[in-house]
Amino acid sequence: MANEKKTVTLKQVASPQRRPGEQRATLIGLGLNKMNRISTLQDTPAVRGMIAKVAHLVRVVE
Repeated sequence: MANEKKTVTLKQVASPQRRPGEQRATLIGLGLNKMNRISTLQDTPAVRGMIAKVAHLVRVVE
């Protein structure tokens, strides 16, 4: 169990149109760039920070 990596699954629920370029780039970094896309990432502090930047555009799916 020590080798199990925690993951977080995200779903994009809002469009990046009319948003600052920084938020668009963050979505692309998370593997999202179109509506209703789902991405599974490792749960690291860096990823959590990126999620916080675009929390209004994504939903965490468990």
